[in-house]
Amino acid sequence: MTNNYPIGLFDSGIGGTSIWNAIHHLLPNESTIYLADSKNAPYGQKTKAEIIALSYKNVEILLEQKCKLIVVACNTATTNAIKELREIYNVPFIGIEPAIKPAALNSKTQTIGILATKGTLNSALFNQTLDKYPTIKIVEQVGHGLVQLIENGAINSPEMNHLLHTYLQPMIDANIDYLVLGCSHYPYLIPQIRAILPPSIQIIDSGEAVARQTQFVLESNVGFTDAKISQHTFITNSDPKVLKDVLKNEYEVVERDF
Repeated sequence: MTNNYPIGLFDSGIGGTSIWNAIHHLLPNESTIYLADSKNAPYGQKTKAEIIALSYKNVEILLEQKCKLIVVACNTATTNAIKELREIYNVPFIGIEPAIKPAALNSKTQTIGILATKGTLNSALFNQTLDKYPTIKIVEQVGHGLVQLIENGAINSPEMNHLLHTYLQPMIDANIDYLVLGCSHYPYLIPQIRAILPPSIQIIDSGEAVARQTQFVLESNVGFTDAKISQHTFITNSDPKVLKDVLKNEYEVVERDF
């Protein structure tokens, strides 16, 4: 089965480009359209109703572009809105959730840390996942301020370093051996996180798992492209500079009001 329409992705800003990178690496011939709703970032501090409304808006834009599959490249939008999206739209959705399962199954200390947004940690879907691992101690931490700093281009700022030390030290003290990154923005912080954590603590994000699931859905019922050259469109409703910087100026970024 051949399908040359693009894959759509949306996030509350630039963080979902970490998911885009994983998908593009695995499926380099597939064209993509990426929607950065930076004007409304972060989603993690919004109500469930607000997150659902923003997700509907993003999906409508991607469907206008004839996307064959939509990746909800945002943990908060996945855990709060993907059920509603699947009920309304007749297009496959792939969500992104904190990778609790591999951490829980492999933890030797039976203690794992989760750094995520308030919206993700408070969601029903997230807590249903936690309930599957009653013997694992979970050290949760809301990453207050991290998304805003990333969206403002302050990834390597002293303030970021201070917040990360503040959030990670209690997890180290609790003897975690896995840290699960529960926000698609956070992989951009891995070099700094790695410098703070002892080398024995493993860091897990969801990028590769989402890319593999995307490949599976294309293979099973959507169809791969037969194009030899892929095209990539990045759209933001905020200052495009930060998104351009994250993409290393390799792709054009279109600023659009939505």
